[in-house]
Amino acid sequence: MLDDPRVVRVTGDDTAAVFRRVADADAEERPADQREGDPDEPVREAYVWCNLTSGNGSRALWLILLPFMVANLAHWMRPAAPRGHPAQRIYDVLVRILALTLTVLLAAAACEVALDLIAWQCAGSLACSADRSWLGFLNTAHDGWWSLPGRRLVVASALPLFLVGLLWWLSHRTWSAYESASPPPRRPATSRDTPPSERPTLCLDGFWYGRRVVARLRSAHAAAGLLTLATALLLTTHDADARSGADATLRWAGYALTTLVAVLAALSVVIVCRTARSEAEPDVETDRPVVRWLPYAALGTLLLTFVHTGWARPGWTSSGHLPGAGAFAVLAVLQGALVVGLLLTAAVLQRAARGTERTALAGLAGASVALLACALGGVLSGGVAQRAADWLDRGATPGDPHAPMAGPPVLLSWQASVIPVLLIVVLLLVVVAGLQVLAVRRKVVPDIPGLYESEEKPDAQRARRIAGTIARAGLTDRAPVLIGVITAVTFVLGTGAVFGARLTGLPPGRALDGAPVFVDAVAETAQALGSWLMGAGVVLMLAMGRRAYKDASARRTIGILWDVGTFWPRAAHPFAPPCYAERAVPDLTWRMATWTETHDGRLVLSGHSQGSVLAAAAVWQLDPVTRSRVALLTYGSPLERLYGRWFPAFFGPPALTGLHREMDAWRNLWRFTDPIGGPVRLTCEDGAAVDRGPLRDPLVFGRTLQHPLPAQILGHGDYQTDPEFDVARAELLAHLAPGIPQQPAGPGIEEDSGERPAAPQGSAGRSSA
Repeated sequence: MLDDPRVVRVTGDDTAAVFRRVADADAEERPADQREGDPDEPVREAYVWCNLTSGNGSRALWLILLPFMVANLAHWMRPAAPRGHPAQRIYDVLVRILALTLTVLLAAAACEVALDLIAWQCAGSLACSADRSWLGFLNTAHDGWWSLPGRRLVVASALPLFLVGLLWWLSHRTWSAYESASPPPRRPATSRDTPPSERPTLCLDGFWYGRRVVARLRSAHAAAGLLTLATALLLTTHDADARSGADATLRWAGYALTTLVAVLAALSVVIVCRTARSEAEPDVETDRPVVRWLPYAALGTLLLTFVHTGWARPGWTSSGHLPGAGAFAVLAVLQGALVVGLLLTAAVLQRAARGTERTALAGLAGASVALLACALGGVLSGGVAQRAADWLDRGATPGDPHAPMAGPPVLLSWQASVIPVLLIVVLLLVVVAGLQVLAVRRKVVPDIPGLYESEEKPDAQRARRIAGTIARAGLTDRAPVLIGVITAVTFVLGTGAVFGARLTGLPPGRALDGAPVFVDAVAETAQALGSWLMGAGVVLMLAMGRRAYKDASARRTIGILWDVGTFWPRAAHPFAPPCYAERAVPDLTWRMATWTETHDGRLVLSGHSQGSVLAAAAVWQLDPVTRSRVALLTYGSPLERLYGRWFPAFFGPPALTGLHREMDAWRNLWRFTDPIGGPVRLTCEDGAAVDRGPLRDPLVFGRTLQHPLPAQILGHGDYQTDPEFDVARAELLAHLAPGIPQQPAGPGIEEDSGERPAAPQGSAGRSSA
C-alpha cells in the first residue's frame, strides 16, 4: 500500500495497525526540504485491517457460524423508515427471536446426533452396536451400569454441552477483543450541532460500541442452548415415567425441573426481546444479576436434570426415535411464521421509507435473508444428522423396517429431498443469467472501440472480451431478483416438506410407495440424492475450513465473505463472527481526530472496496470540526451499489446525501467492468460532482508505443494506476488547503492485505514546516 518495503508501525498492534514509510516516520517535525523524494508529495499512511477478518487460521472455522452471520445481516436490512416508527421495534424483536431459534436448532441438531442417533438408537440396538468398540461401556450388550438408557443419554450429553460452551467461550473472547473498542471523545456540543434524533444512525456515538448488547444476548443464547439439552432429556424421562409408572417422587421431580426449565426459557426470551441497542451514547451500564447469572442457573438446572435422567427406572428400554423428535417440525413452523411476520413488518416500514427507488427487493431483503439463514441452519443440522445416520446404519435407507436403527427424524429426510429441486431452480437461474450476459455483450460490443482513440483496426475479439467483462459485472445489479426467486422457492419447498412429514409420518421414499413407478422412483432418488448433498455440503464446509486453517491464500478468500458479513455489529446473534468494524472504525476515528487536533492538519482518507465503507463509517463518526478537515476519496466502492440497496436505512440516498452535504470534499471513482464498485449517485443542491467515471478499463484498447503489450482489464483492482486517481487526489488536496505547497499525511485505507505492491495512496495535512 505504501509502495516501499521499509515501513514502521505508527500505532496499533499485530491485528490492525497504522503504518508509514520509515522516511516519513517523523515528517511533522522536519521541514519539507529535508524529506526524501518529492517535497510536494503528501506523506502517506496505511491502515491495515486484513487480520481482523483473515488473520489466524482459527477464523476459518467461523464457516460453521454462517447461519448466525446471515441472520444478523437481516437485522440491518430494514427499510429506511424513520427511527421512531412503531414497526421498527417489532422488526427488531422478530429478528432477535428468529436468531434465538437458530441457536436452539443448533443445540437440537447436536442432541439429535449425540443423544438420539448414538446413545438412544445405535447404543440401544445390538445390530448397530455389535462391532462398535468405541461405544464401550454404553453398549447394551455389556449390560453394565452405564448401559441404562438414561445414563447413556447423560454421557452423550457431553457433545452438545461442549458445543454450547465452545460458542459461549468464542463469543466472550471475541467480545473482549472487538466490542470493547471505545469511540474517541467528541467536542462539546454547540447550538449549531445537529441533534442526535436528526443525525444519521452511523453518526451516533454509540453505534460502534456493542459491548452490553452482545453480553446480554450471549447470556440468553447460552441459556437457551443449555435448556434445549435439558428439554430433550426431560421429554425422554417423562415418556419413560408415563410408560413404566415410575415412583411419584421421581415424576414430581420431573415436573419441578420442567417448570424450572420453562421459567428460565421464558426469561431468556424476555431478555432477547428487551435487548435493544442504545446508539445515541456508548452503553457502559452493568447488567442486572438476573441477566449475568442466567447461564449459570441454566447450567445448574441441566446438572439436576442429569441426575434425574440417570436415575434407574425398571423396564426402561430404548427403541425407535428419541421422544421429542417432533421439535424440528415445531422449529420449522415457528421460523416460517417469524419470516412471514418480518415480511409484513418490512412492508409497513417500506411504505414509510424515503428514497426507495433502488432498494433491493422493494425493502423485503431482510425477510428474504432471514429465511436463507433458517435454510442454511436446516441444511447444516440436517446434513450432520444425515451423515451420522448413514455412518451408523451402514448405508441403510431411512425408514426401512430392516435397518438397524430408525434413523434421523422424518422431517429431515423430507427437507433433504427438496434440495435437488432447489438446485434445479438455481441451475435454471444460472442459465438465464448466462443468456442475459450474452445479450448484453452483443449489445455493448459495437460501442467499445469508440471509447478509445486508436488508429489501428479495431480488434473484434478484444472488444468482445471487454464487453463480456462489462456484462458479467452487471450481474451484481440483478442479484436481488436471483435472491428473491430462490427465497420464494425455498419457502414453498420448505412448507411442502413440513406438510409432507406431518401428513405421512414417513420418509418420502416410503410415503410414495403406492404411487406410480416413476413418481416413486423420483421420490426415492430425491431422498437419497438430497441426503448425500446435505452431508456433502457439511463435509465441504469443514474441508474448506481445514484448508483455510493451513493456507493463507484460501483464508484471505474466505475473508472476503467476512468483509461484508461481519461489517455489522452483532445486534441479533451473539454467536455470529465478531464485527471487525467495531475495532476498525474507532481505530480510524481516533487516528484522524488526534492527528488533526495535534498538528492542526488536513488529510485525505482514501478507501478501496470494503475499505471505502469503513472510511465512510469513520468519517460519519467525526465531530463537525474534525470532519471539515477531512476529504474522502473512494474507488471500487460498494457504498451505493451494494450497501445502499441492501442496507437502505444506513446507506440509502438520504444518508449518503447527508454525508456529502457535511463534507463536500468527496470523489468516487468507478468502472463499468467492476462487479463490486459503482457510482454513489448523489444529488446535492450545490451541484458538486462526487462520481468520476466510468473510467476506461483497460486504459488503452490496442498496442501503443507506451503500451506495447495489451493492457489488462483491471475490473475491481488497481484503481491507483489510472491517471484519474492522481487528478482526483490533487483536487481534494487543493480543496482542503489552497495555497499550501507541502502536506503531511493522514490515514489511507485499502481493502486487501497490502502484500501486493500498489501505487501510492494519499492524505494531506498542514505544511511540515
